[in-house]
Amino acid sequence: MNDVLLAQCRWPSLPARSGAALRSAVAFVLSETEPLGIIATGTVIRGDAHPASDIDLYVLHEPLYRRRIQRFFHGVPTEIFINPPQAVRSYFPSEHASGRRITAHMLATGVVVFDRDPAVEQLRAESRDWLARPEVLSGRDAEQVRYAAATHLEDGADLTAIDDTAAALILARAVTQMLEYWIRARGRPIPRAKALVAEVTALDPRLGRLVSQFVTASSAADRLKFAQHIGDCTVQARGFFEWDSGPDPVSESASGHPR
Repeated sequence: MNDVLLAQCRWPSLPARSGAALRSAVAFVLSETEPLGIIATGTVIRGDAHPASDIDLYVLHEPLYRRRIQRFFHGVPTEIFINPPQAVRSYFPSEHASGRRITAHMLATGVVVFDRDPAVEQLRAESRDWLARPEVLSGRDAEQVRYAAATHLEDGADLTAIDDTAAALILARAVTQMLEYWIRARGRPIPRAKALVAEVTALDPRLGRLVSQFVTASSAADRLKFAQHIGDCTVQARGFFEWDSGPDPVSESASGHPR
C-alpha cells in the first residue's frame, strides 16, 4: 500500500542525499499514520541549507492526537510534526499573538508532497492569511515584553563586575528579547532565530552594528555598554520602570502574580 501512496507523491528537486532522505522520511510517515497531506519545508527544501540543516515534514491526519518525531534519514536530521487540522487551526491565533508564526510559515512556504484531502489546501490558504495579518502588539503586552527585557538588562549590569560569565548569558538573553520586541513594535513577526540579526540589520544598519559590537566586545564593560545602547534604541529602558498591567480577570482556581 505504501508503494501505491509513494507513487502519488510529488517530489521537489533536491540534491541526491536530501532527496533520498525526503523519500525515506515520507515512507516512514506512511508507515506510521494515514496522512491527509504531507508538506515538506525548511531550509533544505528552500534551497538555502547549510551542512547541519534539517528537513521538516508537516503531516496532517484525522486522529485526534499530535506527535513530534526526530529521526535521521540517510544521515539528514528530520523533524516530523503530525497534527489533526483542528489542532493546526488552534495554533494560528496563539502563535500570531506571540509573534512567532511558526506553523503558518511552515504550511504556507512548504512544498506539498502528498495531498489527498481538501483540508491541505484549505489550511495552506488560512496560513497565508495569517501571515498577511499585521503584527499587533497591544499596549499592555508591549509593556510586559519591554519590562522583561529591561529587567534582564539590569540583572546583567548588576552581575557584570561580580560574575562575568553569568552576566554574559543574561545580557545575551536581554539583547535577544529587546531585538524581538523592536521587530514586533514595527508590525513584523519575530523571524527565525538564525535570521533575527540579519533582519534587524536590514531594517536598521546602525542597530545591527551595535549588535555586532555587543557580540564581539573584548571586555565585560564594553559588552554591557553595547547592550545598554541596544536597550536605548529598542525598549528605551535600561532596567526597572513603573508599569501597571491593569485588572486581569482570573478564574477562581487560578493563582499567581501578573507576569
